[in-house]
Amino acid sequence: MGPPDQQATIALQRFGLGPRPGSRDAITDGRAALHAELAHADAALIYADTGEMLGLEGTAGATRSVYAASEARRTLDGAALSSAAATTAPAGRSEAAVEASQARLASLKILGNAAERLYRAEALARFRRAATAPIGFAERLVAFWSNHFCVSVAKGEIARATAGSFEREAIRPFVLGRFADMLIAVERHPAMVVFLDNATSTGPEARAGRNGAKGLNENLGREILELHTLGVDGRYSQADVTAFARVLTGWTVAGRDGRRGEPGTFAFDSAMHQPGPATVLDRGYPPGGYGQGEAVLNDLAAHPATARHLATKLVRHFIADPPPPGAVARLASVFTAHDGDLKAVSLALIDLPDAWSLPLTGLRDPFGFLIAAYRLLDLSIADPGALLGGLRTLGMPLWEPPGPNGFPDGVAAWGSPEGLKLRLDASAQLALRASMAGDPTALLDAAFGSTASVETRAAVLRAESRQQAVALLLMSPEFQRS
Repeated sequence: MGPPDQQATIALQRFGLGPRPGSRDAITDGRAALHAELAHADAALIYADTGEMLGLEGTAGATRSVYAASEARRTLDGAALSSAAATTAPAGRSEAAVEASQARLASLKILGNAAERLYRAEALARFRRAATAPIGFAERLVAFWSNHFCVSVAKGEIARATAGSFEREAIRPFVLGRFADMLIAVERHPAMVVFLDNATSTGPEARAGRNGAKGLNENLGREILELHTLGVDGRYSQADVTAFARVLTGWTVAGRDGRRGEPGTFAFDSAMHQPGPATVLDRGYPPGGYGQGEAVLNDLAAHPATARHLATKLVRHFIADPPPPGAVARLASVFTAHDGDLKAVSLALIDLPDAWSLPLTGLRDPFGFLIAAYRLLDLSIADPGALLGGLRTLGMPLWEPPGPNGFPDGVAAWGSPEGLKLRLDASAQLALRASMAGDPTALLDAAFGSTASVETRAAVLRAESRQQAVALLLMSPEFQRS
C-alpha cells in the first residue's frame, strides 16, 4: 500500500474531502482509517433537531411552510385588490393602488423567503458536515448518491424548499444500507415524484383517466431504468419504459387540501393507477396497486445490469477514468453477493488494489475543491452564502444539476481552461480570507506531507506573499487531484 504518508494522501484525496489541520498525522494506515469512519452507524446522518442543525425541517414541514407563504400571498393580494377596487382617484395612481402594489411585493418576499430560508439551512448543514468530517468518505458517498439520484431546485419553490430534506431522508439513511431500500425511498419521495413529473401521471384505463384526468407520463419510469438502475446499456425497450410508467401511476404527492394525506407526503392514489397485470423486462407482475411498483423496483435493484452500472460509476468516481474493468467486475460481484449492501460495496471499494496503486489522476469537482480548501485553511462556515456563490460560479450550483443525469464526472467535465481560470480566481479569494492561516510551508506539509512535488514546494516557497503562496498551493496539481 505504500508508506503512511502516501496512504494518508490517498485516503484524504481519493476517498475523502482533503486534510484538516492535524488529520494527516492521525492516519498511519489509510485503509484502516477509512474502515473506521464507516464503522459509525450514523456516519452519513444529519439530525434535524440537534445542535447547529436546528432549523431544518422534514419534507412535509418544508412543504407546509411554502404552502403557508403562498396562502399569505393570496390573502394579501386579495385584500390589496379589494382595497384598490373600492377606492378611485381623479388622476394618477390612487393611494389604494400603491398599497396594493406594496402588499404584493411584501407577499412575494414572504413566499421567496420560505423556500430560500429552508434551502440555505439545508445547505449550511451539508457544508458544515463536509467541512468537519474526520476524513469525509461518508460525505463523498452522500454526494455521489445524491448526484446519482438527483433532483433540482430549479423545478420550483417546493423543490427549492425540499431538495435538502430529500437528501437527508432518502439518501443519507441508506448510504451504508441496502441499495434496494435507497431506491424505493428515493422513487417514492415527493421531491423525486415532482421532479420527474409523476405526480399527475394517470393510467389510460385508470378510473381517474376515464374522467379526463392527465395521461401517462413516462419520465420517472424511463429515468429509473436508464439512470438509476440498469443504465443506458441495460437492454430494456421502449415497451418496458411504457409498462413501468403504467406500474408507477398513482405514485403521487398529497396536496395542500389534505385529501390524500398530510400535505407534502407521498401518497398512492388508486384512482390514478393503471389496473391489471404488467410485464417489465419479460417478468410478469400481478395486479397489486402500490406493491406492484415496489416489486419492480426490488427486481431492478437486484438485476446484474444494475450491479455493473453502479460499480462502473463508483470506480470511475473514486478510482480512475476510464474505470479499470477488473475493479468494476470485483465491485459488481460484491454488490450481487451481498444483496446490494452499500456498506459492503464501499468497503470493497476501499480494498481494491487499484485504489492504492494507481496514481491520483482525477480532478476534484467544484464541491470537492471548495470544501477541501475550507478544510485545509480551517475556514469557518457561519453562513452558506459564500460557498453557494462559489459553487454557482464554478458551474456546480448546489442541488441544481443540468439534467436528471446529474453533474458529470471526470477531468473533461471540470478541467476546461475557463473552469481552471475560475478556480484560480476562487483560490485567490480563499487565500485572502485565510491571510492568518499560518505559514504556507506548514500548510503545504499539512496538505501533502512528503508527497508534495519538488515543483509545488518550490512554487510555494518562491511566492511573493503569503496570500500568493496559499493561492498557488490551492491551485497545485496535488490539491486539485482526487
